[in-house]
Amino acid sequence: MAESAYTRAKQPEQVRRALLDCAAAIAVDHGVSGVTVQAVAAAAGVTKGGLFHHFGSKQALIEGLFADLLARVDAEIDAAIEADPKPHGSFTRAYVNAVFTGKAFGFATPWAALSMVVVTDPSLRRLWNDWIKARLKRHRTTDGAPELHIVRLAADGAWLSYITTGQTRMNADLRAVHDRLIAQTYRRT
Repeated sequence: MAESAYTRAKQPEQVRRALLDCAAAIAVDHGVSGVTVQAVAAAAGVTKGGLFHHFGSKQALIEGLFADLLARVDAEIDAAIEADPKPHGSFTRAYVNAVFTGKAFGFATPWAALSMVVVTDPSLRRLWNDWIKARLKRHRTTDGAPELHIVRLAADGAWLSYITTGQTRMNADLRAVHDRLIAQTYRRT
């Protein structure tokens, strides 16, 4: 049986997922300014009322998109830490890899489109700040060294440079920066 708006209405998590996926796709193609209630509802095959049932406003939709991306980043980072045999710097290595090449957080993901909004949007900035503070607290014993903080800040700078210069692919210079940052996480002072 083909899925219809009626059958989707009976699957709220599926509709919510479709709305977030469509919002992410629109953000990638058109930036966050292109994420309108009408565009997301149409892409997901629901009415604007259906969208407002799941997200009470456009801001709530953007915050939901951001929270969803943070959850994906969390899963990616947790998997990388679990697979890393060296505890010292494991969060920082996972963070650097997530920034440069991650599927949820990397240069060519919806995160790039949202990143500039984080700078100016107080609610998204708060979500990011809460996320990074919780992560740093959680990994204090393995990643609390100032040298590792510098590595994470350098990764953030590379990310900002990538976004603001309009690059669309990770070039050789960025790959070299990535490799150097990862190498720094193995050094102990």
